[in-house]
Amino acid sequence: MLRFFFLFVLLGAVPACAQTALIGTYEWTRDDPQFGGFSAIEVTDDGLGFVAISDRGALVIGDIARADGVITGVSAGQVQPLLDVDDLPLAGEKTDSEGLAIGPDTPLYVSFEGKYDGVRVFEPSGAAITDLITDPRFGVLQANSSLEALALGPDGALYALPERSGRAERPFPVYRLLDGKWDQPFDIPRRGAFLVSGADIGPDGRLYVLERDFVGIGFRSRVRRFDLGGGNEEVLLQTGIGTHDNLEGISVWADDEGLRMTLISDDNFRRFQRTEIVEYRISD
Repeated sequence: MLRFFFLFVLLGAVPACAQTALIGTYEWTRDDPQFGGFSAIEVTDDGLGFVAISDRGALVIGDIARADGVITGVSAGQVQPLLDVDDLPLAGEKTDSEGLAIGPDTPLYVSFEGKYDGVRVFEPSGAAITDLITDPRFGVLQANSSLEALALGPDGALYALPERSGRAERPFPVYRLLDGKWDQPFDIPRRGAFLVSGADIGPDGRLYVLERDFVGIGFRSRVRRFDLGGGNEEVLLQTGIGTHDNLEGISVWADDEGLRMTLISDDNFRRFQRTEIVEYRISD
């Protein structure tokens, strides 16, 4: 009983899981050395198109084939580099693209981590609309663990979360970019060993945060949901070790039956990992 008490204190009082159901898992493959490393995905409102980015400064646009709502195939164009404001491919330490959000007039908002932390805005072609939009407070974030996740709010604000908070007991800060200025309106609790890997704001106006934990022999994943003040926390999904690969991207959208989550894995360009597109139904 004492051991359980200490575990409860360490993890915090985690809300019960809402009901989710696995719709399907599709393994996406392509014979292309540039293919892989996907860190974010956004699915179109009809569920038949998508944009994905890799953590090497590249994007791919494609179509999704379905039968009875389940993914049966993926077709996509070439992997294309993201460009800087001089129309040159991003290079070196500027290429670590991690989070993706798409505006109603289809600009691509991409968050970056590493030496150059911030957000850039792109055309769907990958051409830059802006240079890096950053803030001095990002300088205190851990190296290679900064702006991992990005989501677009209904008012046009961008919400960015770092992969790590700096300490196991420290909440994850949520940064907001609105009218060209960054602030930090709220944070969300850090629970257990999970780290942030993706985020989206669904049609319901709530923030969905994808997290993962690597335990040496595989990954486990978790999705939590919050209101846009960081409250009303719910655990929607928590998988066992090896259920899926390294899930890093999340897109929440709605069909005729309700909300869906589409998730994509980062294979780290390794042969023993795989690119999965996974979908879950949210029942409430």
